[in-house]
Amino acid sequence: MTQYLVLTVIGDDRPGLVGELSSAISSHQGSWLESSMAQLAGKFAGIVEVAVDAANAAALSDALGKLKGLKVSIEAAAGAKSAQTGAANTRRLKLALVGHDRIGIVREVSLVLANHAVNVESLETHTSSAPMSAAVLFHAVAELTAAPGLDAGALTQELERISNDLMVDITLDETIRS
Repeated sequence: MTQYLVLTVIGDDRPGLVGELSSAISSHQGSWLESSMAQLAGKFAGIVEVAVDAANAAALSDALGKLKGLKVSIEAAAGAKSAQTGAANTRRLKLALVGHDRIGIVREVSLVLANHAVNVESLETHTSSAPMSAAVLFHAVAELTAAPGLDAGALTQELERISNDLMVDITLDETIRS
């Protein structure tokens, strides 16, 4: 029987961390399914979905706990992503945001999304220098899912309201993803 695990990993960034992590997984007959990883402020941080035979899960967990310089947290998942998110009637949206960096942007946008029962599947953010000035710009791209009955007009109106308050540009588009 296959067991699905979600690993969160963090440690001081250095060459070879992904290799060590992937070696531990493959040596216990685990399959690396999906991941998102980044170097942030000198730290290596990531999340990985792994499929492993239930008979090997405990040994894999033990091996991951022994990796030097890397903290690994393990959570059992209900099943593979494709089995969980296969609902054909789920609306898929993409949100893009750019504006002068300030405290509270992610909080304000995520509150609006939650109020409309919109789920954040992925969120990527970064900062950059504004052209022709020393201002710091905040960029965010989010992939979202919502129920078929989502009132997209009301969501867009509320996002436009907060974009004026936050002085950011927000675009929301319906997407088609397989």
